[in-house]
Amino acid sequence: MGGSTRGPGALEGDGILGQSPYERLSQRMLDISGDRGVLKDIIREGTGDTVTPDASVLVKYSGYLEHMDKPFDSNCFRKTSRLMKLGEDITLWGMELGLLSMRKGELARFLFKPAYAYGTLGCPPLIPPNATVLFEIELIDFLDSAESDKFCALSAEQQEQFPLQKVLKVAATEREFGNYLFRQNRFCDAKVRYKRALLLLHRRLATCEEQHLVEPAVLLVLLNLSFVYLKLDRPAMALRYGEQALLIDKRNAKALFRCGQACLLLTEYERARDFLVRAQKEQPCNHDINNELKKLSSHYRDYVDREREMCHRMFAPCGSRSSVGGN
Repeated sequence: MGGSTRGPGALEGDGILGQSPYERLSQRMLDISGDRGVLKDIIREGTGDTVTPDASVLVKYSGYLEHMDKPFDSNCFRKTSRLMKLGEDITLWGMELGLLSMRKGELARFLFKPAYAYGTLGCPPLIPPNATVLFEIELIDFLDSAESDKFCALSAEQQEQFPLQKVLKVAATEREFGNYLFRQNRFCDAKVRYKRALLLLHRRLATCEEQHLVEPAVLLVLLNLSFVYLKLDRPAMALRYGEQALLIDKRNAKALFRCGQACLLLTEYERARDFLVRAQKEQPCNHDINNELKKLSSHYRDYVDREREMCHRMFAPCGSRSSVGGN
């Protein structure tokens, strides 16, 4: 994550004026623990609010020992980063404090003194005793799961006491969790999160003035549910949620496309063609829609050929059929 070809642990000018590289680096870093046990240097600013306690975070990180080029620990080379919950999955106290000071998109460098890292014993054989360690951390995203979990545990009557913006925020968090799980191919878990979001939004008795805020949120969740049911090979449910989305926005290309995909899997070729042609009308240059129409055409030709062959066998003259036994 750093720009240097040498690791951040191997800083230039070792030993100048009798100071170690980490000692010199610490002089220009911000103290965020109050006792200089956790020091921070922002490399790239983030946006929005800082991470909330009990949030689940998506991060890239690399940890370095002083004078070392290569990290002793890193998740930067993994294809997908794992969502980690503060207080459970983050084992270093210093990293947790550092993350609580960060904003989405931020890239920062931290120094953790032994008390905030691996302690007086270290972690043999990689980490020596009383080691100060440097971590570069990029906060990709975070989700406030604690707020969402507490809200979802309330009864419908209790939830009604909160303002609409609170409901929309919690529903959006549930949907974001679902999206993360979907990207991890955990489709059943994603479905549960999407359904929680939809239940929250349907429970809310929105006024006429609030409908323009609720309907877009409901539409997004319905589209997610339609897609996840396709992934779960349940086209009838995918069609159901796609059609509900079309009740909100009858020209929504994604909803039309999902319904077309579902009907194709259900071998309802005429309905599939209707949905896909309407989707193509909304987005003529969409490759996915155009490819699905080609796929439908191929499936329909095979279907017609099979039907023709079946009819031929059923209505062929008796003399042309193979007989059993002799004359």
